[in-house]
Amino acid sequence: MEYVEAFKDLKQINSIKKYLKKHSERDYVLFVFGINTGLKISEMLTIKVKDVIDINGRIKDFLIIHSDELHTKKEIFLNNKVKKALVDYITSKKLNSEDFLFQSSKTKRPISRQQAYRVLNKAAEAIGIKSKVGTNSLRKTFGYHAYKKGVAISLIQKHFNHATPSETLRFLGISKTDEIKTKIDVNL
Repeated sequence: MEYVEAFKDLKQINSIKKYLKKHSERDYVLFVFGINTGLKISEMLTIKVKDVIDINGRIKDFLIIHSDELHTKKEIFLNNKVKKALVDYITSKKLNSEDFLFQSSKTKRPISRQQAYRVLNKAAEAIGIKSKVGTNSLRKTFGYHAYKKGVAISLIQKHFNHATPSETLRFLGISKTDEIKTKIDVNL
């Protein structure tokens, strides 16, 4: 697998959002969902509308992901940006509970990993990003910005199911010599 970069620049992230929103709401939601949850693309593509909506038709606070390979479940927090994107998308596309969240318009099945890769690469190229980009860039972006905002590397490591903190730092493209200012704001 080829090494890809996180989207570290907030201006680039906002440019990608703007580009995707203009071209495809599904692809915009895919991007927003990925950078805000840190899920693997394989996990994201299996999500159905019913997984993110409660019995009252509202977006849930947490998405439950069951891992067959690890025989565990993860609770993934859905922040306000994800919730807003989901509400707008589900409403405008009139998706029902059995629809895949990121479904192909042709087959009603989820888009493929390759299609997700093409979407991200096309958007990155359109806004002038020269570094290597792939579906793992979404996950890395989540981890990088969580770390930068003061989330303990041990929590990010657990979220990614990595064996060691150094594995997580390497995955995020952060070396020991990098100076990252963290902002820990308890906002009491």
